Amino acid sequence: MTTALISHPDCLNHLTPPGHPERVARLETILKRLDSAEFEPLLRVDAPLAEEREILRCHAPDYLTRIKAAVPETGFAPLDADTFISPGSFTAALRAIGGNLRAVDMVLAGEVANAFVACRPPGHHAETAGQMGFCLFGNVSIAAKYALDHHHLNRVAIVDFDVHHGNGTQDLMWNESRVRFVSTHQSPLWPGSGAMEERGAHGNILNLPLTPRSDGHELRMVFENFALPRLHDFAPELVLVSAGFDAHRADPLAELNWNIEDFKWVTGQICDLADAHAGGRVVSTLEGGYDLEALAASTAAHVRVLMERGS
Repeated sequence: MTTALISHPDCLNHLTPPGHPERVARLETILKRLDSAEFEPLLRVDAPLAEEREILRCHAPDYLTRIKAAVPETGFAPLDADTFISPGSFTAALRAIGGNLRAVDMVLAGEVANAFVACRPPGHHAETAGQMGFCLFGNVSIAAKYALDHHHLNRVAIVDFDVHHGNGTQDLMWNESRVRFVSTHQSPLWPGSGAMEERGAHGNILNLPLTPRSDGHELRMVFENFALPRLHDFAPELVLVSAGFDAHRADPLAELNWNIEDFKWVTGQICDLADAHAGGRVVSTLEGGYDLEALAASTAAHVRVLMERGS
């Protein structure tokens, strides 16, 4: 058994304006770091193009039509103050979704122990009928619905440790009793959602706000005392991860003070959860992280743990 690294060059063709945090260099830097000899054992897989109907597992048809119509012939076009679309963006988004679905297929078939999907644009802010926060479609949420409805699983967990609350995942999974969504995130911070009182229609959402300028100690406290008991009680058959690395102390868009050891620790806890209930099956997907060196180092640490646990 091994770990799959799923990506595609098309994900480099999603262009944003100069100075935009969610830039091509993010993925280039990650892939360069994961191209070293240490990561040679990774099974490298091209992300396929998802069929458009997969988007409709979570998003409204009118929204899909609007995004396709917004794709410009040249340059890039704003969808809102933060989110831009370029000629290659829709194809990149289909690769990001397709990469997640391929990862679910591979993990559930036992072809690999776990997988990391290094694609962009990210997805955890996209809501049912609206883009938001650099995100077009809910990549991880679509993967969760695919695992439930196509593979007939009964329980899927989504763990989101991005520094920003996954408001899109919360919106898309609000009424989904077969999913347990757990998010750690800085609060207060954009987008302003993610209070503990936001629990989902079936008590299926657990939000764990973290104090600005807190470090890994607070992460460990809330994860051990709140996240893990709820997740173990749920006993997921598959664990999906929204892996944002912007809680790192060097990240320019937030104020948490995590370090590399914190990302290693939380990844290990997620793998322990999957080992206990899901046969070790984890699919992790890139979300945020905007300091390039911190992003590359944190992603490498995360993937290293996946490889160690999957070997």
